[in-house]
Amino acid sequence: MNGWRLLLTRPAEECAALAAILAGQGIHSASLPLLAIEALDETPEQREVMLELDRYAAVVVVSKPAARLGLERLSRYWRVPPAGPVWFSVGAATGAILEEYGLDVSWPASGDDSEALLALPRLAETLEVAAPKALILRGEGGREYLADTLRCRGVQVDSLELYRRYLPDYPCNMLIELVRSERLNAMVVSSGQGLQSLRELAGFDWSTLRELPLFVPSPRVAEMAEALGAKRIVDCRGAGTAALLAALRDNPGPAS
Repeated sequence: MNGWRLLLTRPAEECAALAAILAGQGIHSASLPLLAIEALDETPEQREVMLELDRYAAVVVVSKPAARLGLERLSRYWRVPPAGPVWFSVGAATGAILEEYGLDVSWPASGDDSEALLALPRLAETLEVAAPKALILRGEGGREYLADTLRCRGVQVDSLELYRRYLPDYPCNMLIELVRSERLNAMVVSSGQGLQSLRELAGFDWSTLRELPLFVPSPRVAEMAEALGAKRIVDCRGAGTAALLAALRDNPGPAS
C-alpha cells in the first residue's frame, strides 16, 4: 500500500499525528488542514443544559473537539459526573478521551460513523425508557442525520454546539500546487464538511482533482462526493486512522 501519496485534510494536530503513523507504514503524505476549530461562547441556555445533564438517558459525543470542550464544561458544573446518562461516542478516539476522564462510555466495535453508532445495541437499550431524552455534544450544525434518526425513533434530542469548523484562508491555487509539487495521487477527507471545504478550495481546479482517488469516512460522505463528481471514491467506513489504513491495504496504490 506504500504506493499511495496522500493529501491529508484533518485539523492540523490530527494531520501531524496521522502523517507520523503513515510515515511509519512507508506512506508519503502532505498536510493541508481544511478545518480549523474555534470554540463557541457558552450561552445561558447551554449552561442550563449542563446543569440538568442528569435528565438525559444518553449523551452522545461526536468528535474529539466535542469531547474535550464538553469535558471542560462538565468539570465546571459537576464535581462528580451525574450517574443518570449513559455516554456514547461515534468513534474509539473520541471514546478514549471520555474514558480517560473516568466516564463509562460505549462506541461501535467496527465503524466510527453515525450509522455504526445507531446500530449499537447498548444505545437502543439505553433509550428503551419512557419519554427517552438524548443530548448530542457536537460542532455547529453537525450530525443532523444522527439527531433526525433518533427523533424518528421517538427520542427527544437536544444538541449542545460547542465549536465551529471553518476553512482557513488559503491562496486559491495552494491546493493544486501542493498536489503537483508533492506528486500526490489520492486525497483523504474525514467528514462531509471537510469534503465541502475541499471542493470550495479547489475551485476551477476541481475538474482535475476530482480524478484522484478520494478516501471518505462513510456512505453518506461517499454519496456527497459522487454528487460533486468525484471519479474514484473509497469508503473507509470510519474516520479513524485504523479505518484509513485498512482501506489503503484493501486498495493498493499505484506502483512507486
